[in-house]
Amino acid sequence: MKKLLTLLTAIAVTATSLAAQNSDSSHFYFQKGLEEKKAKRYLVASDHFAKAIELNAAYVDAYIEKGYTNNEMRRTDAAKADFTKALELDPQNETAIKELTTLYFNYRQYQNALDLAQKCKNCADKERIIAICYFKMEDYGKAEKLLISALNKNPKDAELTYILASNYLEMGLEAKAITWYENAVALDNTKSKWFFELGLLYSNTNNYKKAVVAYTKAADLGFTRGNDFNENLGFAYIYSGDFDNGEKLLSDLVKRRPGDKELIRDVATAFYDSKNYDKALDFCQMLLEMDMKDGKALYQAGLCFQKKGMVERGMQMCDKAIELDPSLAGLKSKKPAPGM
Repeated sequence: MKKLLTLLTAIAVTATSLAAQNSDSSHFYFQKGLEEKKAKRYLVASDHFAKAIELNAAYVDAYIEKGYTNNEMRRTDAAKADFTKALELDPQNETAIKELTTLYFNYRQYQNALDLAQKCKNCADKERIIAICYFKMEDYGKAEKLLISALNKNPKDAELTYILASNYLEMGLEAKAITWYENAVALDNTKSKWFFELGLLYSNTNNYKKAVVAYTKAADLGFTRGNDFNENLGFAYIYSGDFDNGEKLLSDLVKRRPGDKELIRDVATAFYDSKNYDKALDFCQMLLEMDMKDGKALYQAGLCFQKKGMVERGMQMCDKAIELDPSLAGLKSKKPAPGM
């Protein structure tokens, strides 16, 4: 019995001694890691922190520092794993919460970012992150209140101003959206996308002169002038009274999309609405050359002739259009609809 007790005591002493040795070694590698990290030798530092963890699997600070070094090396997945392990070991660890909040936010995992940000006590941009998360998660009511609150504290935050503008757009409040878009581009006049979106809003609210200015600014800043861009700018030109530039852009667009009847019809409508009846007739003629039985094109052409003072000829054309497309008959007793 004495021998057994002696053996057990020896084993316990040995285990305690090994644990102490491991602790000392773990601390040694941790300190070496800090030194290498300070010298910006991040790969070596990461290896030292890994050895410290190998010797002490509950070494929270080692996980934290390893997470930092992985972040420096742009190993964000590894960093996220390190901070996650640290948080598992210490659920109240503010550093782990803060770093994971940022990582989840940058990963666009907004629900996770939101959950952690709400727990974070030391996150300087906590309110900002929470507001953006609600916007990204399409809870526009909550986002509005938090965005306004954050902007009251930092009214020169251009990105947050832009997000509030986008939030109002998603809420269907175009007037408020325009105000905040204008504020955003005033704070940062380098974002081509912001100017283009503002141009679209101006077009949607019939403020075409301002739309032209916004689209032009977007193009100057490098926004891609594809077909959609030129279509929006072309119509803005026409409705603002700049027929030459509008026709140039839209005629070129028609050549690029020669079978797009709706585009041609919309161009004819734009010129008709702008009281440029000769140009409207040119585009009606294009439609009729594509299809002589296009009742809508013939009807609109008839309206153009009536506006030009050739009432009888125009009425005859409208009557012929109704024969081709009886659905147009109701228009005779109504104010002519745009595009018809």
